[in-house]
This record gives sequence, structure tokens and C-alpha cells, in this order.
Amino acid sequence: MTTLTLNKTNTIKTLNNIAECGLNVFDKESFTIDNNSEEPDAIIVRSNNMHEMELDKNIKAIARAGAGVNNIPVEDCNERGIVVFNTPGANANAVKELVLTSLMALSRNLFSGVTWAKTLEGEGEQIPNLVETGKKQFIGKEIKGKTLGVIGLGSVGSLVANDALDLDMDVIGFDPFISVDTAWNLSRKVQRAMTIEEMFAHADYITVHVPLTDENNGMFNKEAFNMMKPGVHILNFSRGGLVNEGDMAAALESGKVGKYVTDFPNENVLKMTNAIPLPHLGASTKESEENCAVMAARQVQDFLETGNIKNSVNFPNASLPYTGKRRVTAYHYNVPNMVGQITSALSNYSLNIADMVNRSRGDSAYTMIDIDNKVDDRIIPDLEENINQIEGIVTVRII
Repeated sequence: MTTLTLNKTNTIKTLNNIAECGLNVFDKESFTIDNNSEEPDAIIVRSNNMHEMELDKNIKAIARAGAGVNNIPVEDCNERGIVVFNTPGANANAVKELVLTSLMALSRNLFSGVTWAKTLEGEGEQIPNLVETGKKQFIGKEIKGKTLGVIGLGSVGSLVANDALDLDMDVIGFDPFISVDTAWNLSRKVQRAMTIEEMFAHADYITVHVPLTDENNGMFNKEAFNMMKPGVHILNFSRGGLVNEGDMAAALESGKVGKYVTDFPNENVLKMTNAIPLPHLGASTKESEENCAVMAARQVQDFLETGNIKNSVNFPNASLPYTGKRRVTAYHYNVPNMVGQITSALSNYSLNIADMVNRSRGDSAYTMIDIDNKVDDRIIPDLEENINQIEGIVTVRII
């Protein structure tokens, strides 16, 4: 059980170079950026591996300026009541642009053509004739009128699907977990595949935009390839583990898969025939880094100042308009009568409730309660201690 009363000034520590526009989000009167602090209130990180890092008991939040959080010890944070944020969608446009660029480049054999053209160095005046003779080996296909299968219609997949339609492609989408917000932003012209097998059977190109889980690890395998059209092109800008690399190598060698573009090269990928390895460029744009930094900073600032949570990977998302009244926040196990016990603790101090919200996520829950009447600062330590005595409470913070 931990008591986390909000200090007047919060210390933010960064573990990577975070775009200045993101750090400028923090009000200098209420926040201090100190990368040498041993007791920060929050950490903003990009790629730094935090699994071996000792987390100070004062840390309340960690924000990943990006989507993946595999570099953060999320389970440990969950047990200690540290909220972990990510920034879904902040780099979506950058990834979308690279997907569409790669889609057209592989279809026109651009990568192979550029590599071959560079071999002509030293041929002098013969280069133009050699180009005219050699270009026949790089005849490609136009993507107009072809069918693109999109697996995962989240922030990236939905953008890819909509823009592919504008390129006069037919688009089939598969996502059994599509959110309401995404559905509203998705064009009606995107055809819905009821099963992934249906999408495999019709797509000329397949692009995947889902997180890596135990369930989909190696989902692109021999069995899946056998359901696809001969010569299908596959683009992977999500995670390397989605592909069974042995099966992919065999499918490329046989021609069952025409080309494989991946943003996650390794020794196996570099040896594959017709594999196009990119050096993890998906979100590598200045705009993307700035968007992620600003989004991460705003989420941390809002949580520290108001207790509101958005885009957490371990806490339930919860929001309550902040009116300036004293606010009690508690992260606790999702068990019966927890809210009743917290409100009973408040009533012992004759405190009335102005508003409240309770949200759960699996075995955990998060409660915010605004106090209607003025709270004497002198009772806050006792109030926190009393709430902390409730079995199942992980952290308590009074704002």
C-alpha cells in the first residue's frame, strides 16, 4: 500500500531524447524536468530498456512516447500502482505513409531496380543503353484495381485502408475487435471480411497492423500461405514475431509469396529471397517523434494534476471533469464493496461526495472521488492512512 499525495512541484525524468515541444507542455511553475533525479514523479521514455532499472517508490507514472511498451516492466508497475501510458495513433500517419510507399515500390520493383542501376557505375557512355536494355527485368504492376487486405483496423490500419481506396484499390479489412471510434472513421467502401481466411483468399497484397500476442505469434505460416493467392505480397510494419520466418523463407523461395516487406530485419530475413528489409523506419519522422512527445507529456500532466487517465496499458481509462475541489484517487483490486469502504472512510471525516467515477480493468480498478466541502489540509495524512488500511488498496493520492 502506498500513499501518493501530489506535491506542489512534480519532477519529470526523461530516459531518451524527448522532443522539446513535448517537454514544453509542462508548466514550469508546477513541473521540473530533471534527468538526474532519483525520485521523479514520472518518467517519459522512448526505447530505453527499463526492465533492469530500479523504480523509485515516488514514481506515479511512466509514459512511452510510442505505441509498444515491451521495454517497460508493465507487470511490476501494475503491482506497484504505477500507471503506464503509451501514445497510440501519434505516429499513425508516419507508418501509413511508409506502408503505402512500400506498397507501390515493391509493386513496381523499385527496390531491385535501384540496386541494379547502381551496379552500372563505371560503364560511362554505355549506361543509357544498358538501362534501356536492362529495365525489362523490372517490369512491375500497377496497384490500381488490385485488392489490398488489411489486418487490424486501428489507428494505422484504418488510415491505410482509406488512403488505399483513394488510390483506386479494392480494400478488404479484417478486425474482430474494431472499436466504435475507428468504425466511424473507416470508409464504407472498405469491405468487411468475416474471417481472416476470407481475406487471405481474395487479397493481392496483405498488410498487418496488430500487436504481437501469444495468440497471433507466427500467424503468417505455411497454413496461412496456402490459403493465399499465388504471388501475394505481404507487408509487416507491426512486429517481426507475427511471421514464422522458416515458413516465409520457403514461401518466398517457391513463389507462393511474391515479396515480403518487413520493418524488422534480422539474420533470417536478410537471407530470404525477395525479402525487402527496412531498418525499422515506420515511425522515424520528425513529426511522429514530436506528436508522440506531446501526447505523452499531456497524458502525464493530466494524470498528475487531475488523476484522469487516458491511453493506459495497465490501468483502466477514467475521466472526471476537474473543478478544483479536493480529489481522492485510489488504485485497487477489483473486489466487491471497495468503493463502499472508500466512501465510508470519507464519511468518518464528514466529507460529502460531489462526484465520482469507478472503472475496472480485469483484476484491477481505479476510483476518483471529488469532495464537495472544503477539506482541512491537516486531516489529509490521516485520511490517506485510513483509506490505505482498506484491504486491496494499492495506491492512494489526494489532489
